[in-house]
Amino acid sequence: MSDRIRFENVSKFYGEVLGVNGVSLSIGPGITSLVGPNGSGKTTLMNLMTGLLRPTQGRVEVLGIAPSDAERLFRIVGYCAQWDSFPKGVTGYQFIRDYLSLHGFKGEGAHKLAWAALERVDLTAAGDRKVAGYSKGMRQRVRLAQALAHRPSVLVLDEPLNGLDPMARAETIDLFESLGRQGMYVIISSHILEEVDRISDSVVLMASGYVVAEGNIPQVRQEVKDHPVQVLVRCSSPSLLASRVFIQDHVVEAKISNDGRGLLVRTRDAEEFYKMLNHVAADGVVDIETVAPADEDVNSIYQYLIGSSGDGGAQ
Repeated sequence: MSDRIRFENVSKFYGEVLGVNGVSLSIGPGITSLVGPNGSGKTTLMNLMTGLLRPTQGRVEVLGIAPSDAERLFRIVGYCAQWDSFPKGVTGYQFIRDYLSLHGFKGEGAHKLAWAALERVDLTAAGDRKVAGYSKGMRQRVRLAQALAHRPSVLVLDEPLNGLDPMARAETIDLFESLGRQGMYVIISSHILEEVDRISDSVVLMASGYVVAEGNIPQVRQEVKDHPVQVLVRCSSPSLLASRVFIQDHVVEAKISNDGRGLLVRTRDAEEFYKMLNHVAADGVVDIETVAPADEDVNSIYQYLIGSSGDGGAQ
């Protein structure tokens, strides 16, 4: 069996709309991040490697298996898509156990694997609760647990950090790093360049359906250091958080969002900003609900980095 995920001159068109074009990649074990704005082709690339799409031309292989061989591919790949959907009335445990039954796990074997997966994402306390009552971050984590439950070799994650609070975000990043060190193939799509820089062994930069650069990115932090990143923080008291944010040297601007339920922050050092949010969350003075990049600014950073418009194409 091959030890790489390979794309050989792969193109995918949706009628006359370009998904990806002429992509040739060889992805090894560890963490590989797909980076680009919405419409750059990241999700199309992930759907191709998981067999959800067939290429218009070219060849895809995942550890020697063609995605058209769905039964074999299903055994080695775990996929956590960006959008969630759950059967009505299902608990977190049932959601994972029923998925494991598709892999042939029954009875006690499925029971143990389901609880082990919930433990990996710190959701055992909520395992018997209905998913309908989960927060957005909890739903994100239970989907990650499902993708991990059958112990795949390849883990494909589309925007897996969206919707997580700072503490859950840090724990999830630690999990990804652990899986990468264990030799798993972890493919992550992200808008957040600072997080990509921290956790990735390699990076694929995409724009308008094309791969514009790939490899490691030790220079990324320096290149974007003076280009502010905008982050939206949803929290219980935006004004109180703003008072904590304004004293940070790396913060360029902070303003309360139009709906009064969040704070928009522009910072020159996203890593330090996320560390500060972790301290705020731990203090318990402000209840932080979600942290997410503001798309307009992330796109501008991406354009600044690669000198591309990044428009057009499919996700």
